[in-house]
Formats: sequence, C-alpha cells, structure tokens
Amino acid sequence: MGLFSFLQYGFIQNAYLAGFFVAIICSVLGLFLVLRKLSLIGDGLSHVSFGAVALGLFLGFYPFYVAIPLAIIGSLFILRLTEKVKIYGDAAIGMVSALGVASGVILVSVSKGFNVDLFSYLFGNILTIGTKEIILSILLAILVFILLGIFYKDFLVVTFDKEYALASGINVKRVNIILAVLTALTVVLAIKIVGVMLVSALLILPAVTGLQNATSFRSALITSALMAILSVLGGITLAFFLDWPAGATIVVINFVLFVISFIVKKLGK
Repeated sequence: MGLFSFLQYGFIQNAYLAGFFVAIICSVLGLFLVLRKLSLIGDGLSHVSFGAVALGLFLGFYPFYVAIPLAIIGSLFILRLTEKVKIYGDAAIGMVSALGVASGVILVSVSKGFNVDLFSYLFGNILTIGTKEIILSILLAILVFILLGIFYKDFLVVTFDKEYALASGINVKRVNIILAVLTALTVVLAIKIVGVMLVSALLILPAVTGLQNATSFRSALITSALMAILSVLGGITLAFFLDWPAGATIVVINFVLFVISFIVKKLGK
C-alpha cells in the first residue's frame, strides 16, 4: 500500500470531511467556553446525549434525531438553573450530567440488542461516519460562522466583561442562549468522532493550546482551529495505520500539541 493510497477509501474521506468541520466548530466554541469558565458544559451535554442516544436506539430512531433536541433542552436547562435557581455553573452541569447518564443506564438495563451500537457512541467511531453526519457537520459549521459573524462583538464583550456588556445594552441572555444551543449541537456531532467519554477534550484542549502563545483573541482563535484540525486529521490517519481507536488517538494528539505549546511558551519566557 502506497503512503497516500488509503485516501481512496470512502470511509476515510468521510471521516476527514466531517472531522475537519467538527474540529473547527469545537475549537471556536471551545475558546468562548474556556474563557467563560464553562468548559465542562461539553462534558455535561455529552452525558445528556448518552441518554438521548440510548433513547433513540431504544425507540428505533436515528439517534441524532433524538439527541439533538434533548441536548439543546439540556443546555438551556443548565442556563436556567444557573440564572434562576442561583446554582453555580459547575453544579448545574453536574446535575444535568448525572440525570443524562442515569437515564441512559436505565434504558440500557431494560433493553436488549443495541449495546454494541451504544458502545460506538460511548467511545466514538469516526470511521463509520456517513452522509448524514457530513451534511449535519457542514450545516452546523455554516450556522456557527453566520451567527458568529452577526454577533461577534457581542460574544467578545460578554466573554471578557459581562458587566460592561449589560451596561452597554447587549442582550446577554440572547448571547448565552445562542452559545448554549450551538454547543449542544456541536457536542452531539462530536460524540460520533471521539465519543461521549472524550467529547469535552475536543472542546477544551485546542482552546487551551491556542491560548498558550496567543497575542490576541484572533490569534488564539486561529491557533485553536489549526490545532483542532491537525489533531483530528492526524488522529484519523494514525488510527488507520496503527489500528488504534480514532477518538482516543485524536485526544492524545491534542494533549501532545498542548504540551509542546506549553514548553514553547516557557522557553520563550
């Protein structure tokens, strides 16, 4: 087999295409989440998605059709708990996360015949990405960039100075809802790539790597996106040749890139 002959396989092409768009989305949204100290929302929503995927498989529906609305509801519920019930963000995330996992476990225990399918969602299987996932990832990427283009200044101000944003008349609640909904959609797509157990890493690691040597928010955004793309495409390639699980390989490469960036930052000082 030639060095690049593996690119002829359709499943590799699908994985590259979907992975590319999801990597960009995760890096962009992850940067806002990390700076707002909401990075663990990805972990909480992934557990909600676990319960939703289990429900979809139990009912015989395409899992994403069930996971998308339930993940959005979960993200809005976290916001509601944080704003109205005066619960700290991490506690609200923990509550919703626990409920999602518990629901999924109950459905698994009372059902038979879909445990193997559910396993692929737990740990990811990007090499089984199909046309539906590719279309969803492209549409979501377009949606993210359109909304960021429209509300970029609002997102930026709310991220760095919420009090100033309120005083300036920015609709902070609207910005929070948009971020929560986009994150929910991204998490649902990302679980097919790295799985429920690792999806938060795809949101957090590229962002913190991008922040290591950034001189501005824009440079952090670009670096974060490049790190995410490199880790996803590199992880898929390495997993194919070494017969490793793609999701775990992507996360390990992400961490290695973070360590390298951290060392470069230290040496620069």
